[in-house]
Amino acid sequence: MKNKVHFAIIGCGYIGNRHAESITTHPEAKLIACADINTDLKKDIQAKYNVPFFESAEDMFNADLEIDVVCVCTPNGLHAEHSLLALEHKKHVVCEKPMAITRQSCENVIYKALQVHRQVFCVMQNRYSPPSVWLKSIVQQGLLGKIYMVQVNCYWNRDDRYYKKGSWKGSKDLDGGVLYTQFSHFIDIMYWLFGDITHIQAHFNNFTHKHNTELYDDSGIIQFDFVNGGMGCINYSTAVWDKNMESSITIIGERGSVKVGGQYMERVEYCHVKEYTLPDLPPSNPPNDYGTYKGSAANHNFVIDNVVKTIQGIAQPTTNALEGLKVVDIIERIYQLRK
Repeated sequence: MKNKVHFAIIGCGYIGNRHAESITTHPEAKLIACADINTDLKKDIQAKYNVPFFESAEDMFNADLEIDVVCVCTPNGLHAEHSLLALEHKKHVVCEKPMAITRQSCENVIYKALQVHRQVFCVMQNRYSPPSVWLKSIVQQGLLGKIYMVQVNCYWNRDDRYYKKGSWKGSKDLDGGVLYTQFSHFIDIMYWLFGDITHIQAHFNNFTHKHNTELYDDSGIIQFDFVNGGMGCINYSTAVWDKNMESSITIIGERGSVKVGGQYMERVEYCHVKEYTLPDLPPSNPPNDYGTYKGSAANHNFVIDNVVKTIQGIAQPTTNALEGLKVVDIIERIYQLRK
């Protein structure tokens, strides 16, 4: 019986490489194959990781390798297709965010996973950031009392340096929109803390991206109620000039108020809670650095560790498929309000 959990990756761009680095540095994981239709990546992938490179996912599965887990790191609109393909071959799946760009696609993946008795892990790595872990603990303990208001602000830059001609980014079918591609991490944190939303109202605009994307919006203001009580809003934009400005969550509760902010919710900016003192928190990991722009926290090592331990039977998925579906469901319901 082999000692390590065997991984393969579909999609070898930047995020695929992040998965590969986290797998190859984990003592109980082993990368055994990569697949990507972009054959220009082959030489670099083989030099870095010394694994076979396949020009399609089908070719990789037909090679009959001893794969336990498949990491799906392809464009958003292909996540469900590649997850279903891996499940058809009875492999566990690690799916990059978002799980898909429709609720129906997520349901199809979950149904197949149940049929073949395999796990689907959804990558929402911001849950591992120390401020997120801290927020979860104080909410679970009820230290804030009743939740009155929650505000999520996401103000980032994505300009012509990001939306390059010929890329999948900015397309309706493969990207889906900035709430899927840029800000689903922060919607996930909100859902993880406070649950589902209802009575949604929204206003959208596309200020700076009409020339370089097929998307309807780069900015929006969304208002809603939480099913569990309290009200909330999400304000977002990728029209910020030159660089990311902020990703934050502000919580107003019966017994106090807190704010976690920074570029990607990496630091506690305000904490005033009755009979409570903020403890010292470990530092957050830096953001994923893409050169001309930055993304969310580089916590993929925690994701891979959770996958390994879950398959070994000593942990539970940090973000399960139903939670991945709910994030997609929330975004889909918001986007249904676009005129």
